Amino acid sequence: MPKRLRRFALLMFMFMTCRFFYRIANVQPSAHSQWPLPSAPPPPISPAEVLRDGNGIIFIETTDRMKPPSLVLCTIESAARVYRHRPVVFFMEGLRDITAMRDALKRLPTLSSFHNVHLFPLQMERLFHGTPLRRWYEKVNPERERYWTHVSSDGCRLALIWRHGGIYMDSDFISMRPIPTGNFLAAESSDFSSNGIFGLTPRHSFAWKGMESFVRNYRGAKWGHQGPQLFTRVLKQYCIAPRFQSTEDVKCGDISILKVKRFYPIPYESWSRYYEVWQNVPKFRDSYALHLWNYLNRGQKTMVPGSNTLVEHLYQLYCPTLYGALRRNESIYG
Repeated sequence: MPKRLRRFALLMFMFMTCRFFYRIANVQPSAHSQWPLPSAPPPPISPAEVLRDGNGIIFIETTDRMKPPSLVLCTIESAARVYRHRPVVFFMEGLRDITAMRDALKRLPTLSSFHNVHLFPLQMERLFHGTPLRRWYEKVNPERERYWTHVSSDGCRLALIWRHGGIYMDSDFISMRPIPTGNFLAAESSDFSSNGIFGLTPRHSFAWKGMESFVRNYRGAKWGHQGPQLFTRVLKQYCIAPRFQSTEDVKCGDISILKVKRFYPIPYESWSRYYEVWQNVPKFRDSYALHLWNYLNRGQKTMVPGSNTLVEHLYQLYCPTLYGALRRNESIYG
């Protein structure tokens, strides 16, 4: 075979070989493989991930209700607006499965648009593990506890703030402006420190001492003994606690004690004034959040659109998404 012909045949062989392997590499998918396989759902995030920076805003629900009343929804919305760059986490006893978290948020449409709101199951056994509260939880019988939803809530808030840090609030505080201090307690009256709202860094000794006192001095049948009275007792151990009569915030070690007007400008004896019409609506310029004393209300009074009450003004200003839905008579549950 002439040399030129052999060279041509070699080039053709190389060309055909390359074409063959090219077609194999780019073979068309069969009819059964044209559609991409469904991707696995992303793994659910955990409370530890969401609260890892120690600056979350934490709420809890120790009953199994999954349709919180409007005041609870207003409380969470107001916090999500005021603390827009911080996670706002609602731990719910009725939310059994962490994978149902996203579906649960969809059922609360006035909150679902807030990127910083998260719902998680309240799993007490796991929460109390590794804390002084574990021993108490293993022995206590909830059915025999007169105030179980309250004392369990008192324990949960201490454990959550000890683990994650941040701010705990009861679900009847309407946030108005950011609390500018990290470690703080709130004076509820001249005699008591509140446990309804407080903030601490993760693993703070006050929260640990609080859990120890919770177990050591447990008296669940006495109202407030595991709550404000416990905080007041521990505060006296923590430092020489001043009486809460000051018109200014004061320091107790590394904890700021915020004066009564920061959260309780309307005292508990006058709780119903939130549901009255005021000729001159107060501005509460000295307050960071307002406590509406829901335990005393017991569902007697609610916010009614068009009533011109003080609580209606608060809804309009601090939870307008919820207020708009109520005003339009839309369902606040999905």
